[in-house]
Amino acid sequence: MANVVVVGAQWGDEGKGKIVDWLSERADVIARFQGGHNAGHTLVVDGTVYKLHALPSGVVRGGKLSVIGNGVVLDPWHLMREIEGIRAQGVEITPQTLMIAENTPLILPIHGELDRAREEAARAGTKIGTTGRGIGPCYEDKVGRRAVRVADLADDATLVARVDRALQHHDPLRRGLGIEPVDRDALLAALRAIAPQILPFAGPVWQVMTEARRKGRRILFEGAQGALLDIDFGTYPFVTSSNVIAGQAATGVGLGPGAIDYVLGIVKAYTTRVGEGPFPTELDDADGERLGTRGHEFGTTTGRKRRCGWFDACLVRQTCATSGMRGIALTKLDVLDGFERLRICTGYDLDGQRLDYLPTAAVAQARCKPIYEEMPGWAESTEGARSWADLPGNAVKYVRRIEELIRCPVALLSTSPERDDIILVTDPFAD
Repeated sequence: MANVVVVGAQWGDEGKGKIVDWLSERADVIARFQGGHNAGHTLVVDGTVYKLHALPSGVVRGGKLSVIGNGVVLDPWHLMREIEGIRAQGVEITPQTLMIAENTPLILPIHGELDRAREEAARAGTKIGTTGRGIGPCYEDKVGRRAVRVADLADDATLVARVDRALQHHDPLRRGLGIEPVDRDALLAALRAIAPQILPFAGPVWQVMTEARRKGRRILFEGAQGALLDIDFGTYPFVTSSNVIAGQAATGVGLGPGAIDYVLGIVKAYTTRVGEGPFPTELDDADGERLGTRGHEFGTTTGRKRRCGWFDACLVRQTCATSGMRGIALTKLDVLDGFERLRICTGYDLDGQRLDYLPTAAVAQARCKPIYEEMPGWAESTEGARSWADLPGNAVKYVRRIEELIRCPVALLSTSPERDDIILVTDPFAD
């Protein structure tokens, strides 16, 4: 039985939540392997809307084990608020259905404060466009070997030592940014208070995942954000603070690379981006406004309006390569209903030279002009279609052309936010 990694193939907001929820019905374990609560997934199940940020999308499915892996950075206070919110919607979450890796770094209040202070200080210069939730500073502490981790909550002497080490770094930074020093006693008190709520969920995720794989359990690896925000292969520096691409899935839960059998990329039928950074196909016209309105393009976590543009096959071809995608789930095709013409970016013009990839240097990216191929649109509705026969001919041609340009086949086609409005071509778990 295949183990499947789900990766966003653009700048996030591709509809991963719905696809992961749909696939989780076929999985035994759903594991979140990177990111923090800056990413949001919206699920619509039997008319009920669930908005998830830190929790894996599989929590709304009964009888599954959901895992928060060591590649994630976790705000424990946010997690408990999210758990209570989901419980209020009738979803049972217990230590038997949710496990948190003991070596997961914790996002502390000081991380969010530092995040927001830096963005404010950069207001006159180049902002990264973070959500201000402390994700980046927490990853910095992890790499700097000064993070407070879940396991540290179990021993007070260790917790005090970890906090003191972190403050040796943070207090000088705060002084430089004009922030008051950290209230050490208040921080320790908050951590001691949250510990009894978090520790029942903690465990050796690497061991549980190894045993699940040994028993032939189906594992679904869930990523947050999109591959174009990857710290190494995204549009740097306007990226997230972790590796988003599929190779992180194994490391982020404590397994080897052989645990990955199939990589499914989630691809929106057009392109969106939240926040700062390059966006070659961005539309500042009526078409862009129409995409945003029809697609309800507002961030699940922040509510920020997303920038919209035509489909960029060049970028998606890159992310298919860097994540080793074997198939894609194409989402939001119905948003394109009614457009008389559609454009697909097939390459870039950089000072008269044609490129079939986005260059790494930011100055070169800024000068890249998209080269478009135009296709006729369709007047008919594709919303809710569940078979190829339900799609207009021009919609099928559009999908087939995308497959050719990105060099990766469509495995699933989503035609509405409802979880069952999917055309299945290839079941990744049956591969």
